[in-house]
Amino acid sequence: MPTNGILLLIADLVGTFVFALSGATAATRRQLDLFGVLVLSFVAANSGGIIRDLLIGSVPPAAITDWRYLAASVCAGLITFWWAPFIERLQNPVRMFDAAGLALFAVAGAQKALAYGLNPVMAALLGMLTGIGGGMARDLLLADIPLVLRADLYAVAALAGAGVVVVGAQLGLPSVATMLVGATLCFTLRMMAVRRGWQLPVAGGHGRSKPTDTPPR
Repeated sequence: MPTNGILLLIADLVGTFVFALSGATAATRRQLDLFGVLVLSFVAANSGGIIRDLLIGSVPPAAITDWRYLAASVCAGLITFWWAPFIERLQNPVRMFDAAGLALFAVAGAQKALAYGLNPVMAALLGMLTGIGGGMARDLLLADIPLVLRADLYAVAALAGAGVVVVGAQLGLPSVATMLVGATLCFTLRMMAVRRGWQLPVAGGHGRSKPTDTPPR
């Protein structure tokens, strides 16, 4: 397998694992049973990648043809189900795992879109869609307004990370370097937004309470 292909696979699988942790953590907070936790793990981890592959014509999607995606999702779900108290001891675990998955999927999605011949603008947008797709599906299954529609710099962070990959490709820079820089930028923007409350203007005026990504117990 070419170096770029190996890099994409690694980014995809690591992103799958951390997004699965995000989905499973949200499921355990809602006190879902083991099956529900595993379903949320798979959906959160793979929805963005499935949408990406369908749109670029990479069918059937890798998430349903490569057993490693399912294995990564199930492992993350089981770890979270059995060791939820340990996961919860991490600071803001859902947001941290979500930010990591967002960053990895945004850059991997943009890189794969470029590999399939999409123009730079659409490749960046598809990278963003890859990053936000899993979180949207997770929130919808939990009957929440998707985080991307109410959170501080979520889709914008994904678009920034994907944009770095696209610009780097246009300049002929090494894909490994641009993916690392793009993922770092996306993760940093997302976590800084969480810590400092950065957000886009909110409909309906000011004074709305800061959004949270975890449902009430």
